[in-house]
Parts: sequence; structure tokens; C-alpha cells
Amino acid sequence: MKILALDTTAKTASVALADFSEKNGETKIIAEYTLETGTHSTTLLPMIESVLALTGNSVGTIDLYAVSAGPGSFTGIRIGVSTVKGLAFLKNTPCVGVSSLDALAYGCREHKGIIVPALDARRETVYSAIYISDGRGNIEKIREDSQISFDELLLEAEKLSAENSTLPLIMPGDAFSMNIPKYSDRMEKIFSCSNHAGLGAVFAALEKWMASDDKSQFSDSALSPIYLKKSQAEREREEMLASQN
Repeated sequence: MKILALDTTAKTASVALADFSEKNGETKIIAEYTLETGTHSTTLLPMIESVLALTGNSVGTIDLYAVSAGPGSFTGIRIGVSTVKGLAFLKNTPCVGVSSLDALAYGCREHKGIIVPALDARRETVYSAIYISDGRGNIEKIREDSQISFDELLLEAEKLSAENSTLPLIMPGDAFSMNIPKYSDRMEKIFSCSNHAGLGAVFAALEKWMASDDKSQFSDSALSPIYLKKSQAEREREEMLASQN
């Protein structure tokens, strides 16, 4: 089963192609392409075309699409989700939406430790969740996705690290690029992990796919974004209405 996975929820766009064998349960990574860009709308399709062309594949050979559906950049989420919906619609190919935080965590699945993916949510807040990885591909999610202050996340991660002193703290995502001086000393104790969110989306999607008895739920019409907060336009409208009242 050929799987094409996308992630455009942060500054780095990621595309991965994998082949999953239902017979032996093994997943072979065929290609991965990551590119830091603020213009996913113009770079994503060429990235997909390159991955498919260079590996001798096409849209017709894809059996399952996976996409990070959020949380993250509202524009980035919409680009990734709409692209997969369009590609899946062509041949009614199933598609699985996964948490972008799950994708980041699974992208670090070969690292043993406490994985704390963090995506910049503005105003010194982040989208985050917490996972424990055994370094052999097994990941346990111990806190669900939420938007919290960066300070609160660090406190929670540091507490877990103190309780599990043999496990390093690993933080994939764009939190390291937030460059908040008051947290720099604490960030020195945390390991950064390269963005392999496209690759992680493959494994997160496969887990959902294999666990489901109802594969019909994975249709392009059912695929929808995952938002943890209202858009800026919605917040500004509510603030304006509140001030008028």
C-alpha cells in the first residue's frame, strides 16, 4: 500500500512517500522531502510532483493519503488539507487526517525520551502535547493536544524529566525558532529534533487506519481541519462586538 503524506502546518513543508506491507506489517520509506518556506501554496505541489516523479510513481499509484490536519498555522492547515482532499477526490482514494503534533512526535519515533512537540501559537503560547518514546517506534501519548503558554509547557516537561531522569527531553517543531530570551537557559537542556512531520504523518495515519473497522470514514468529504483556537478574524469580530455592547 503506497502512502503519500503531507505536513504544512508550520514553516517547514514536508512530503513523504512510503510503502506499507499489510502482509508483514512493515513500512518502507521511499522518499522524504522537507523545505522551510513561508509559501506552501506555491511550493507544495512541486514538492509532491518531484517526490512522485523521482520515485517512478504518480497519483494513480497512491493507495492512501495522510495529512497533518492541525493544529498549527491556519493558512498552512488549509493548504495541506485542501490539497489532499483534491488529490483524493480524483480516484476516491482514502485519506487520513492526523494531529500535526502526533506527526511531529512520530517523526522522532527512533529517539528514546520524552517528546514534547511545540508549534508557535503566538503571544508566547504554543500548540503542544506530550509523548513517551521507547526509541523502537512505540510512542505513548500522555497529554492531549492543547494551546498553552510556553512557560507552562516547560514547567510540565521539566517536571516529567525530573521524574524520569534517564529520559531526555526532545522538542520537535518550531519552538526553538521563537527566540524568547527569558527561556534560553531552560531550552539549552532540551534536544531539538529535525522536522520529519511528513514521515511522522505516515506512521500516525497508519495507526489510525489499522485500528479502524470503518474505513469509509477516511474519505475526502470527511477530512476536515483541526483548530484549537478561533481565527484572528473571528477573535477580532468578537472583540469588536463586545466593545460595542
